Amino acid sequence: MTSFTTAPSPIPPGPAGSFTDVDAALACVRDLWERNTAYLRDRFAAFARGEEFDGRVSACYPYVTLVTGSGAVVDTRLAYGFVEGVGEHSTTVTRPDLFDRYYREQFGLLLKNHGVPLQVGVSTEAIPIHFAFPNGMYVEGGLTPERLARLPDLFELPDLARMDDTIVNGTYEAGIDDVKPLALFTAPRVDFSLHRLRHYTATAPEDFQNFVLFTNYQFYVDEFIRLAHEIMTPTDDPRLAEYRRQYDRFIEPWDIVTTNRNLNPNADPAELTAQNRRTRAPQMPAYHLTRPDGNGITLVNIGVGPSNAKTITDHIAVLRPHAWIMLGHCAGLRSTQRLGDYVLAHGYVRDDHVLDADLPTWVPVPALAEVQRALEAAVERITGLSGYALKSVMRTGTVATIDNRNWELRDHREPLMRFSQSRAIALDMESATIAANGFRFRVPYGTLLCVSDKPLHGQLKLPGMADQFYRERVDQHLKIGLLAMELLREHGMDTLHSRKLRSFAEAAFQ
Repeated sequence: MTSFTTAPSPIPPGPAGSFTDVDAALACVRDLWERNTAYLRDRFAAFARGEEFDGRVSACYPYVTLVTGSGAVVDTRLAYGFVEGVGEHSTTVTRPDLFDRYYREQFGLLLKNHGVPLQVGVSTEAIPIHFAFPNGMYVEGGLTPERLARLPDLFELPDLARMDDTIVNGTYEAGIDDVKPLALFTAPRVDFSLHRLRHYTATAPEDFQNFVLFTNYQFYVDEFIRLAHEIMTPTDDPRLAEYRRQYDRFIEPWDIVTTNRNLNPNADPAELTAQNRRTRAPQMPAYHLTRPDGNGITLVNIGVGPSNAKTITDHIAVLRPHAWIMLGHCAGLRSTQRLGDYVLAHGYVRDDHVLDADLPTWVPVPALAEVQRALEAAVERITGLSGYALKSVMRTGTVATIDNRNWELRDHREPLMRFSQSRAIALDMESATIAANGFRFRVPYGTLLCVSDKPLHGQLKLPGMADQFYRERVDQHLKIGLLAMELLREHGMDTLHSRKLRSFAEAAFQ
């Protein structure tokens, strides 16, 4: 039996310190996480080399706890950063390298609002061995079948029973004297989603920005790529000058990074290496126009269907973005609509069904005024229209989202009656899902669609029927989405994260 005399020791569960300084608290979290994950990586490397050792290998996540003894009302002009009621509130935390700015803000607000120290320590929640590798290393890849079979006996593996969404769904029930959740997601739930993001989008969680656009058409991706490369290209052309001052990099799937040479003239143009020259397209590719403060814009092509829409938003939610908006195509349901008209959703018919178990259909998904105003202002500025002229190209109303792409082939009477009763003006397969998950995860959301077909009026989505529409509208629609995100950013996060999305007893972390 091999003896490990040089292996680091894990930090056992227990308190590590009490802090009234944000930097000190964050430094302690970082130290605990890095030392315990380094221990797991070291032990796994030894196991992969064929070394033997007795007993299970385990190390645990850090925790952050706030204990309040007063029920005094705090300044709640922000929708987050405080706990309700007395008692102990705690959460496990992970990836302090990725969430540095986020934790710094949340810790600071808790210290300011409650005036009691934050307690930091090591929890009893074991870190699965896969999650000790932040870059998504597939730990089983180099193991022999015999050692692979022994992996569960020696290391902690991801346990879905410990990653549920009961906190965020509002179904978690803590006893009167039990510890209450400080955050919407536990550390294992966060780590699970971070690894799935890389799998689905072929980009790293670190690349995702705080403002996220979703689309269901490759046309928008092509235009986003073209625009991003134009922004990165050195030039004195005044067009896009403001964009060139804001965004420092453009990141595409498989880690293709283009640096803004207007800001960094010495940067090398992006090169395709053997590592990132892939022939397999990711399921939901993501593209990132980044800013140093993380408040850039990410575009994700989610493809078609509510299942994809739920899947990707389930995972992006753990990054706690400031807003996400759906930009896509829809079927116009009214005879007065024209191909190319815009639809600003102010309500949703949820016929997608993928969230029924998480968010009951009787729960309303309201329009958020801050997002609605930004989208309407962006349409007005990009189109140059106002007043009645603006209303002639953009209609506000209810969007119905369904899970049957070929609904047109059914007996029309039943769905048409329901759509008419709901006053729906447009139909798609993703928007209500994205909005409902935004509501569920407390992520501000919105929808701006473009009418690409009118199946009830003989204008079907067939090859060649909408070529002119695509050429004229995609560029404009994308620019509207980009401008809306910039307006939200300028308006400030304090009002964007509104109390509309708070439940009765909300977790403190935004």
